[in-house]
Amino acid sequence: MLSSTAEPPDAPRSWRSRRLRLAGVAVSVLVLAAIGLRGRLPDPHEFLVALTGAHWGWVAAAVVLQIASIGAFACQHQYLLNALGVRIRRRRVMAITVAGTAISISVPAGAAVSAGYSIREYERAGAPREIGAVSAIVNGLASIGGLALIYVAGGAVVLMYSSTTSLTWRPLVIVGVLAALTFAAVALGRRLAEAPPAPSPSASPESVKQRGRVALYVHGLLVAAREAWRAGAGLRIRDWCAVVGYAALNWLTDLLCLVACTRALGLDVNLITLAGIYLGVQIVRQVPLSPGGIGVIETALVAGLTTAGATAIIASAAVLIYRLLSCWILLPAGGAAALFLRRAGTRQPVPIGTR
Repeated sequence: MLSSTAEPPDAPRSWRSRRLRLAGVAVSVLVLAAIGLRGRLPDPHEFLVALTGAHWGWVAAAVVLQIASIGAFACQHQYLLNALGVRIRRRRVMAITVAGTAISISVPAGAAVSAGYSIREYERAGAPREIGAVSAIVNGLASIGGLALIYVAGGAVVLMYSSTTSLTWRPLVIVGVLAALTFAAVALGRRLAEAPPAPSPSASPESVKQRGRVALYVHGLLVAAREAWRAGAGLRIRDWCAVVGYAALNWLTDLLCLVACTRALGLDVNLITLAGIYLGVQIVRQVPLSPGGIGVIETALVAGLTTAGATAIIASAAVLIYRLLSCWILLPAGGAAALFLRRAGTRQPVPIGTR
């Protein structure tokens, strides 16, 4: 009698097709990068000279900061899952985080595809599907709140210790809007949490005939999203503070990685200017012009650094190091994480109790 864990006869073919899809994604990313960066890089010889002259101590610091950024992102996910009553091993959460990040920067509509992938992997790791949906919604709101937090805190510190520094109102307006949207989403979710839950859509033959399969499916998705929002907004205040704090640490270490990359090339751009450039790039990358903002982010960063006084060669070299650490190296790392997750198997939920 065959074991229940035996693979179906078509498993090798399915595995080959997955590898072909991964190879296709990798080739697509390389083609998009070549198109996006075409004509935007300086003379190759001068570019290589600038790279070889980099201060490798600062490059090592940038590597450590980017690892810390990814680690903070994984801790954000793990803390939230614990707060929602599910315990998953840290290395598995880290693998899901890295694989999901690689997906988000390598395919069109990467954020949505990455969220769906993460929900599925958390379900395989023992989290109910509803908890995975809650995690996706809350982490999105926490990321917005974390970005707003570091700019509000940074602006307050600058004004406190440097009376001669003038801050423009535009970044403050952007940060204010981000903070207001996050607060409004949480407040509305708390009101939904107090309301009685919506009934699940009926899937009876009569209901399907009256409303149509597509309408019924869309209604089911909306109900599931509302219930996930209700559950996420019902978290304790200290859980929200911890998740937003991890998100802020994720943003801050990524920003400091960019700072270290500029220092490695000898760029003397002050932190306030770099923070403004970084904020502008994060806003630009939300427009899905290319997977992961490939070509768009590089162009925006180089333009910002050259406006701040850097030469095109030095600015391009600094941006290349930063994007290599924050984007390109995550693609093979995400592939390795996805292979690890395939072999990890499916587990039953391990509840730790509702807080």
